[in-house]
Amino acid sequence: MAGTLLSALLLLQLLGRGEGKNEELRLYHHLFDNYDPGRRPVQKPEDTVTIALKVTLTNLISLNEREETLTTSVWIGIDWYDYRLNYSKGDFGGTETLRVPSELVWLPEIVLENNIDGQFGVAYEANVLVSEGGYVSWLPPAIYRSICAVEVTYFPFDWQNCSLVFRSQTYSAEEVELVFAVDDDGDTISNIDIDTEAYTENGEWAIDFCPGVIRRHDGGSNDGPGDTEVIYTLIIRRKPLFYVINIIVPCVLISGLVLLAYFLPAQAGGQKCTVSINVLLAQTVFLFLIAQKIPETSLSVPLLGRYLIFVMVVATLIVMNCVIVLNVSCRTPTTHAMSPRLRHVLLELLPQLLGSGAPPEVSRAASPPRRASSLGLLLRAEELILKKPRSELMFEGQRHRHKTWTAALCQTLGAAAPEIRCCVDAVNFVAESTRDQEATGEEVSDWVRMGKALDNVCFWAALVLFLVGSSLIFLGAYFNQVPELPYPPCM
Repeated sequence: MAGTLLSALLLLQLLGRGEGKNEELRLYHHLFDNYDPGRRPVQKPEDTVTIALKVTLTNLISLNEREETLTTSVWIGIDWYDYRLNYSKGDFGGTETLRVPSELVWLPEIVLENNIDGQFGVAYEANVLVSEGGYVSWLPPAIYRSICAVEVTYFPFDWQNCSLVFRSQTYSAEEVELVFAVDDDGDTISNIDIDTEAYTENGEWAIDFCPGVIRRHDGGSNDGPGDTEVIYTLIIRRKPLFYVINIIVPCVLISGLVLLAYFLPAQAGGQKCTVSINVLLAQTVFLFLIAQKIPETSLSVPLLGRYLIFVMVVATLIVMNCVIVLNVSCRTPTTHAMSPRLRHVLLELLPQLLGSGAPPEVSRAASPPRRASSLGLLLRAEELILKKPRSELMFEGQRHRHKTWTAALCQTLGAAAPEIRCCVDAVNFVAESTRDQEATGEEVSDWVRMGKALDNVCFWAALVLFLVGSSLIFLGAYFNQVPELPYPPCM
């Protein structure tokens, strides 16, 4: 009994399905037996077919800056009225929608005009939906590669203005009129529709505005037909986090290392130049990375490229400064004479202005104490060097040291031994040479201190230049915001 009931239910279900298929088949023959897909659905030649267009963006795939191409995945919603496909669902078993292949129905042949790969059509020829009353709807998917002129002035803090231009490939504005579709509430959908649930967010670009406008162009002559095109404008803004982490921050840190060259000794010119040149080479590597990313254009220089050129110029100036400081630090009294004005400016005035202060002068009282005999000998020699012979000066000093009998003995030895005069002359020459060496060492030390003072001045100048230049360049990117357009945001 249960098996008989189950067989009856299956038979009724099969009959119901067969009846549905027969009604759709009968509707299909009713509509397309005498249907010509090559003729426009108008009753008079001067009539115009109204096409309602709606573009739904499902994915902003990529923007290739070097090729200046925008790749998008969209759904093209096209609706129109075809009087030849008019029917009543009551006459065909309540069939509300009939799905037929697109090649069997007249199509307005709307294509993307500004494509770059030559694929004007859609990616998949979906079925056409024919509804009661002759309303036809077609929603094919498409992947478009369109032209997008890239403006690289503020790269990587830039935003781009890209457009999708749709028009009928075959029919003019007198034959086909393009209008925006209307939603369920009766509002006109004049921008690109973005379904937040189906949309796949791009990791590099964010969509701010996507308005649309219908523009009609007149023909070449006054009597000639024109054409109508729908222009959807995509205002996309770059997400700069990737470039900030991988390019800008390492570049700023490496560029800041060039300032450490001023903390090396003034006479270490080779090490200073080595540090600066290494930083310069690292900046060149970053410049090559940017050149591979942006388009090869001479219309503008990207912001990041300008910053790298700026820090490269600063590094070059620091190398030149290191060479000049090394030249000053290695001077000697035999090659250069230090002017009093230069000494006053670099050794007295600049240290006070920079707060470093000049090193205290080493007083004679602080010098190591000499033996009394030697000190007295030198003082007596300075007083009587022009009045008495050198041997008598020495013998007088010996008189103060060894009493009268020793002085008399020395005078006798001086008269008896002339070689002692040569020894005295040698001692005086050694003392004079020592004084000259001390004076030369003090002047060489002054040249080294001058080089250090120049290093301090150039360090603060380079630091201010580096900070001010970097701030001005990146503040320009901060103020490069998408303008307030009279359109609602897309997302």
